[in-house]
Amino acid sequence: MAIRVANAPVSFGAFELTVGILPNVPAAERILAAMAEQGYEGTELGPPGYLGDRETLGSRLEAHGLALAGGYVPIRFGEPGEDLRGLDETLDLFAAAGGTPRTVLADDGERGGEVDWRRLTDGVSRAAERSRDRGFEPTFHPHMGTRVQTPAEIERLLELTDVALLLDSGHLLAAGGDPIAGLRDWRERIDHVHLKDTNLDVLRRHPDWGEAWRAGAFCELGTGDVDLGALVGELRGYAGWLVVEQDWVPGPEDDPGPQVAAQARNREWLRLHAAL
Repeated sequence: MAIRVANAPVSFGAFELTVGILPNVPAAERILAAMAEQGYEGTELGPPGYLGDRETLGSRLEAHGLALAGGYVPIRFGEPGEDLRGLDETLDLFAAAGGTPRTVLADDGERGGEVDWRRLTDGVSRAAERSRDRGFEPTFHPHMGTRVQTPAEIERLLELTDVALLLDSGHLLAAGGDPIAGLRDWRERIDHVHLKDTNLDVLRRHPDWGEAWRAGAFCELGTGDVDLGALVGELRGYAGWLVVEQDWVPGPEDDPGPQVAAQARNREWLRLHAAL
């Protein structure tokens, strides 16, 4: 299996905090048509139900010639409010769509204070086993604003679990890490990649992560501070999904058209600079 290139609804402004909330989130059909026209081979799921339900998801993806690469599942691991219903819903959609999408597990606990690593990682292991029981491989997504974002926190998670790792170049740089070093150090555990670029100047101007994210910390490929050329070069031998993500939080009056066009430029960047 060679590298396959996907995108995700979050690049178009469609994710848990916008779908069904903001009026200017593009319709699923518009996003899927754009991805197909732009040359992406697959998509991640987005919020369960956004791209389709168990009866329609598979046929909708097939109509656009797209495969399902994975689905993002935030869980408050090890906390009293730990809830796996969202995981079950995602796995039901995976089964309906077919293929071998990755279950992208992410911490949804609040950052700050001392972390009970045993409780957190026991929760990760429970969710990972639930996914495997359904026939889908889990991978863990370190994410800004959660209890697992820095290189040291990633190392601790890897030490205490057997779950595979998602490398997200943008989140790792934003958390003070080096994406190339991370790829080298954790290569044996990495089975899914989110390719993001990050503008560190936005982070410097907005110390609060939520503000930085909304201000465009994740930018078009090749316009930020991730050494994407070197990173893609280090991916030689990797076989799996490379998911382009440029998280976008639309303002109340933003036209999604320019953001849709940006995903075409991101795809072209990969063709020109990585022969993908």
